[in-house]
Amino acid sequence: MILIQKDMVNDIPLLHVAKQTELSSPLPTIIFIHGFTSAKEHNLHFAYLLAEKGYRVLLPDVSLHGERQEGLDDMVLSTRFWHMVIQTIDELQVLKDYYTDKGLVSDGRIGLAGSSMGGIITLGALTQYDWVKTAVSLMGSPTYVGFAKAQLNQFKRNGLTLPMTDEEIEEQLSVLTSYDLSLNPEKVNRRPLLFWHGKQDTVVPFEPTYAFFKTIYPSYKDNPDDLRFISEEQAGHKVSRKALLETTKWFQRRL
Repeated sequence: MILIQKDMVNDIPLLHVAKQTELSSPLPTIIFIHGFTSAKEHNLHFAYLLAEKGYRVLLPDVSLHGERQEGLDDMVLSTRFWHMVIQTIDELQVLKDYYTDKGLVSDGRIGLAGSSMGGIITLGALTQYDWVKTAVSLMGSPTYVGFAKAQLNQFKRNGLTLPMTDEEIEEQLSVLTSYDLSLNPEKVNRRPLLFWHGKQDTVVPFEPTYAFFKTIYPSYKDNPDDLRFISEEQAGHKVSRKALLETTKWFQRRL
């Protein structure tokens, strides 16, 4: 039986998913992060399949989402996008420490995955934490600065006035450089990494992520199976069943 337990760690609400018989035993652990305007419950299908294979899966709510939402509309929420991204990256350390200290992580085996905003967070986390053993980005982007500039242009086209001065915007872009994996590719450090992205994605563009994949591919010449990019010709900004199954297979092989 798969058990879904509600946990609260330092004001971070999350779902803790594992086989009932193994809930209190050390297990390889996967943190899965949801997308923009989504919530932790929306990825229970990933957690179920992974828990069946013997993993502990942690599904946290990103700030201003799920149990942490404050009733903001999507446009206002979008202006806080990068604040939420960086806060969640910080909170990953909190979750890692908590479950490790409780003896629930097997041999430091922690994987990270996410969809859309969660994929962006996953790739940014690789610049900060060497304890992430393997990662899966589902329609995420490693190009923080480039993506942020594209968002700013979109805001301007929509006639939205941001509650930030030009100096504050430049300061935020400067902060993002240290989390931008495309600007710090050495931080990948040849860790097992899977990308999935639909070629028709109009929310998180396919090409910058694929270009990054091609950039780091030569560094995997001694272990080419540890880097994979799966694309689907007709897929847009929605995770397919193929992506779900390939994510499960990836963690079975790499964690």
